[in-house]
Amino acid sequence: MKKVLLLLNMGGANSLADVEIFLKNMFNDPYILGIKNKFLRKFVAFMITKGRLKTAKHNYEQIGGKSPICELTAKLCDRISSLQSEFDAVDFAMNYTSPFVKDVLKKYKNFDEIVLLPLYPHHSQTTITSSLDDFKKAKDELEIKAKILLCGPFYDDEIYNKIIISHINEAINNIDISDVELIFSAHSLPQKIIDKGDVYEKHINEHVQILSKMIKDSGLNFKEINLAYQSRLGPIKWLEPSLNEILAKCKSKKALIYPLSFCIDNSETIFELVIEYAKIAKELNFSFYKVVWCPNFSDEFASFILQKAKTAKEINF
Repeated sequence: MKKVLLLLNMGGANSLADVEIFLKNMFNDPYILGIKNKFLRKFVAFMITKGRLKTAKHNYEQIGGKSPICELTAKLCDRISSLQSEFDAVDFAMNYTSPFVKDVLKKYKNFDEIVLLPLYPHHSQTTITSSLDDFKKAKDELEIKAKILLCGPFYDDEIYNKIIISHINEAINNIDISDVELIFSAHSLPQKIIDKGDVYEKHINEHVQILSKMIKDSGLNFKEINLAYQSRLGPIKWLEPSLNEILAKCKSKKALIYPLSFCIDNSETIFELVIEYAKIAKELNFSFYKVVWCPNFSDEFASFILQKAKTAKEINF
């Protein structure tokens, strides 16, 4: 029996030419924009893409002209492959940029079992539901008959959270943290999505509670531990408080940022947190501002992914 482990994620521009494709596909996603009328959604997506394209390209130019997400995920797949013999292949597919799910699935059309692992610690319709919907469309179009198994969200997994704490420990490098504020920064969502029943905010809050207790129990005594939201877009109400607000209220002017929503570094960590918010911290006269890297392709995260894959349950599309 041939088995493949397929990691799913949102994707990111692989070049400056990809930026427009990324924006167009993302804002055409009904789980993102939420406009039921397909033609109206397409028009609004076109207008948003047109309005944001120049700025988005400029942002990507500051991080080398592309997102690191595909390269890092490919390394994670290689690391997982080197650690196991259960799967005949370990691969990844993205929602909005190549490698697209349909193109990746063609390689495994004759496989017997496909284990899906969305690289999102928390559930949201904008991430996991969207990725699974994309997978189902590709699966049906290619008439794939394989058994499909799915791994659920893992924000409450003790092993995963120990990895996070280990990376936080590495980042502080034995410095005095008694006056450093640890800020968990999560990607924000429009409040209306949460009001319609999306469990994302609930998962985020539970995750911060779990990590806060584990951090204190491990002997790390930060001055404060707070949650903030980043990546707000447009004039509507989004989840709060924003990272700007939390930084402005930080009296010690020392902050360590952990990107809670992501397992793999991308433009929203490398550009937004490492560059944009670092500038804000400098304007606020911070003496210490540092961002912790995501788990990426570390040995412990690769091992965790393999362990998590064993908990996958069969689903019917």
